[in-house]
Amino acid sequence: MEENPAKTTRKPRTDAIRNRERVLEAAKAVFSAGGPDASLEAVARQARVGIGTLYRHFPTRDALFEAVYRREVEQLGALAEQLKDEAAPVDALRSWLRSNVDLVATKKGMLAALALATHGRSELYAHTFDRLTKAAGALLDQAVSAGEIRPDVSAEDLLRALVGMCYMHDQPGWQKTVLKLLDVFVDGLRVTSGTPR
Repeated sequence: MEENPAKTTRKPRTDAIRNRERVLEAAKAVFSAGGPDASLEAVARQARVGIGTLYRHFPTRDALFEAVYRREVEQLGALAEQLKDEAAPVDALRSWLRSNVDLVATKKGMLAALALATHGRSELYAHTFDRLTKAAGALLDQAVSAGEIRPDVSAEDLLRALVGMCYMHDQPGWQKTVLKLLDVFVDGLRVTSGTPR
């Protein structure tokens, strides 16, 4: 007797999908804060789910870290597309770079809390770098084409500068300092009457 494929490939239940999303949101918040309170138990508490539910979705710390990080990167990719269509070129680039500070805060918190190093995971690093470089490149190309940003900077340059700014600061409230520096950086890339084209 042939098995009914509908029975063997069930879709996840709506509440299971909702719980997974709540865990990912909570993990982002808890890990961004970092420190000794950034535990899986704290994530479960913040998500208002049992620890068993968390482990059903993410059986290891690494699995949760990777899921949160990938989700953040995908959201930044989608944000770049949205900003490209909705904002002036320099404003779009500035907004996108500023949104990346949240990703770095989440990553820094995870690294401290989970003692993981993303750069050691070549597949995850390659995926992340590729996705973010393409997103930055699309916004940068648009701003260069509009004659608003100098053409002698690459998407990789933007990301390296951003990461450098974020990792130079480890004191509480570092994000505020980085956001201010990002504004100075973007303003420095703007085309002025003396800028070579």
